[in-house]
Amino acid sequence: MNLDSTIEILSLIQERKLQKLPERLRPFFEGIEFKNRAVLVFGPRGVGKTTFMLSRIKNKKIFYLSADNPLVSAVSLWDLGNAIFMRGYEGIAIDEVHYAKDWSVHLKALYDAFPDKIIWASDSSSLILRHGIADLSRRFSRIEIPLMSFREYLALKEGIILPAINPLSPDRDLVKKAMDSTNILYAFQNFMEEGFRPVFLEWDYREQIMNIIEKILHGDIPFFVPQITDIHFRLMNAIIGYLAMSKIPTINVEGMCKEWGIGKVKLYQLLHVMEATGLIRIIYRENDTKTFSKGAKIFLADPSFYSVLGGNIGTRREAFVVAAFSNAGKKVFACKNEEAGDFLVDGVVIEVGGKNKAKKRADYVIRDNIDLPHGNVIPLWLLGFMY
Repeated sequence: MNLDSTIEILSLIQERKLQKLPERLRPFFEGIEFKNRAVLVFGPRGVGKTTFMLSRIKNKKIFYLSADNPLVSAVSLWDLGNAIFMRGYEGIAIDEVHYAKDWSVHLKALYDAFPDKIIWASDSSSLILRHGIADLSRRFSRIEIPLMSFREYLALKEGIILPAINPLSPDRDLVKKAMDSTNILYAFQNFMEEGFRPVFLEWDYREQIMNIIEKILHGDIPFFVPQITDIHFRLMNAIIGYLAMSKIPTINVEGMCKEWGIGKVKLYQLLHVMEATGLIRIIYRENDTKTFSKGAKIFLADPSFYSVLGGNIGTRREAFVVAAFSNAGKKVFACKNEEAGDFLVDGVVIEVGGKNKAKKRADYVIRDNIDLPHGNVIPLWLLGFMY
């Protein structure tokens, strides 16, 4: 198939996607600014990167394509981009860019050869930044799209638009406004079950999450792990299952290596890639600079993974706290002294638990199943209003 035919088919695909754009978009998108003509958009699968890019190219002459389309894999990004620009397009938006061979080299070439053109690319893994950094670091700015917040879930699910709230110093009027808008605890429980990715608007959330996990394991990770085998895939599945069920969010490295017959270096490599592709989140103690480390705690990156997999609710609470603060741009560490609290967030000690959880020596205690903040006690749902 020649380039003209390929571009015509891809153009039709773009038009179909534009016609299917949802009426409600994530509020997070509103605050995103393109400060450069060349941008790399990344974030977990299913958080709306494609929708975001399509929403920004609507009514503009920017050509959209996905690099995992077989038509795209049959040609080089340079040839395709060059032909698109020669047709008069103002720019090009490339989804799933890591599927294209030598993608960073070709993006650099297009950037340099067409100094007045817009070039956007997206992917689901932060690892692509490291793979392409030598070629793109001085040219492409970066935009990260995190998992959805509870505030965004209410906006998409019920059309309720509410302002952000700082949970550690909450404005009483804003808290009241949020509580008056809906049955907040009921809505929050629904959010924890289905609300971290806007795919809940499409069809069965559980099935989609299982598909996402499968896609990451078998579609994304092989790009970044050399000599990956069936044993490695089964081990990563086992890690996900173990972390979902365990009350203690960590793994026994020596035990797993012995049971699965792999070396420690390989296991640490798999953990690193699982984190970079959005499957797990490793929480370190402050000043942990070891080359190989499993951290102090390991959580599933998406708290709804626990619900989908029938996992431990207590661990899910901690996973949500970590995800909420991390996605809001906060540094989260595990406390060195567990008698003081669970986490250290920007120097503040946090303890997490159910509605009767004791404060210990923490600065704040975050409790599930309570509605109002009082003193240094913060309801878990309020963390969902940081962005």
